[in-house]
Amino acid sequence: MRRAVVDRRTSETQIRLALTIEGRGRYAISTGIRFLDHMLELVARHGAFDLSIAATGDLDVDQHHTVEDLGIALGEAVSSALGNRRGINRAGYFVMPMDETLAVAAVDLGGRPHAVVDLRLRVKRVGDLQAELVHDFFEGFGLGARANVHVKVLYGRSSHHHVEAAFKAFARALRVACAKDRQLARALPSTKGLI
Repeated sequence: MRRAVVDRRTSETQIRLALTIEGRGRYAISTGIRFLDHMLELVARHGAFDLSIAATGDLDVDQHHTVEDLGIALGEAVSSALGNRRGINRAGYFVMPMDETLAVAAVDLGGRPHAVVDLRLRVKRVGDLQAELVHDFFEGFGLGARANVHVKVLYGRSSHHHVEAAFKAFARALRVACAKDRQLARALPSTKGLI
């Protein structure tokens, strides 16, 4: 079983996160931002990961530190759980319909951090989450996991559906990227010789 525990403590946030890649979609998540809790629950369920998160942050100042640090912590957990990344698919993508909305996500665990996020949001908040911070979450994940993360909403009406479809697509793309490739077995999925 590929597992990791991350204990990230700064002067702005305290995060304890446990991840099992070969999970059953079980979760226990508390971040102080209920809509973000829901999105992380979706990551666990749709990624088939077991995920436990207890986070507190300076929400009286702003949500930014908490959201970004949660992305970083989740990325670090994925990176740690994967170890040397031998035998994994490395990349994955998924197209997620959600009623009137269609989102696509692609993840490459190839060692280079980068995020491109286009959610077509025209609101300041989705539930109790500052909408602009969704980008910071995915960017933080890319940094922590040393991964490329591309998330795009192609169309849709509901801002809630835009964000939810994006997180579901991300979870399923990540699930594919983390999966073991039987054909490559223990080979490193790179011609460079390192990831």
